[in-house]
This record gives sequence, structure tokens and C-alpha cells, in this order.
Amino acid sequence: MIAVASDHGGFLLKEEIKAFLDEAGYEYKDFGAYSKASTDYALWGYAAVSAVARGECEKALLFCGTGVGMSLAANKVKGIRCVVCSDCYSAKMSRAHNNANALALGGRVVGVDLAKLIVQTWLETGFEGGRHQRRVDQIASIEEEKTP
Repeated sequence: MIAVASDHGGFLLKEEIKAFLDEAGYEYKDFGAYSKASTDYALWGYAAVSAVARGECEKALLFCGTGVGMSLAANKVKGIRCVVCSDCYSAKMSRAHNNANALALGGRVVGVDLAKLIVQTWLETGFEGGRHQRRVDQIASIEEEKTP
């Protein structure tokens, strides 16, 4: 299950990606926003990534104007590793090397077709583990306010 959320700046892109997810056969839960009316990204992003942190959803796709606000809010939640991507290579490496569990995209930055490729790449790339696990563990250690 994939959690999706947006604010007004990412709403239209979220709706396009939901149609893409439907077509590709992915299950998702929409945590809002539900219109283009001005709203606060942090609340919607928090709702989506909290579902990931609780284990109710495996990953999150977040959308705002740039992706930056959503990623900042998401990364405040323990266990969340959210990346902002506007290219497929970064999306692939964020999964393969960082085991990112949330992806933020900017509705005012990334076009629909590119966003679909980024999401597809991100969802289809697995975590390589190995030496990269040590680094992900170090990030988790920082969350616990311990020296890695």
C-alpha cells in the first residue's frame, strides 16, 4: 500500500500520479488534500508518512509546489527517509542506496510524464542492502540522537 498526499501546489500532479498508479495496478490511500484550495503541506505530508512509520503503508508519494516542504516535514517523522527528486537517476539511487521510503515531487517543477517515470523508477527499484545498510543504520542512529 502506498500513501499519497499533497497540498494545493501538488494536487494536480497527485491526481495524475493516482491515475498512473491505478493503471499500473498499485494500491494506494489518499491522505489529502482533496482540492486545489490553499492548504498546509505539513499536515497532509505528516498524515501520509505517519502511516508509513506505523507500518500501515509501505511507501509514501508526496506532492507540493517544489517537493521541498513535504520532504522537510516528512523527514521529521522517525523512520522516514524522504527524498525530493526531479530526475530518474536520483530516484533510483535513493531506493538502491538509501532505502528511501518516501518520495516528494514538485507539481510546479516536474512535468507529468517525467513524474510518472520518476515514480515508476522509484517504485520498481529495490534496496541493495550490503554496505548501504550500515549507512541507513547510521541515519537511524542519528534519529535516536546517538553518535553513528
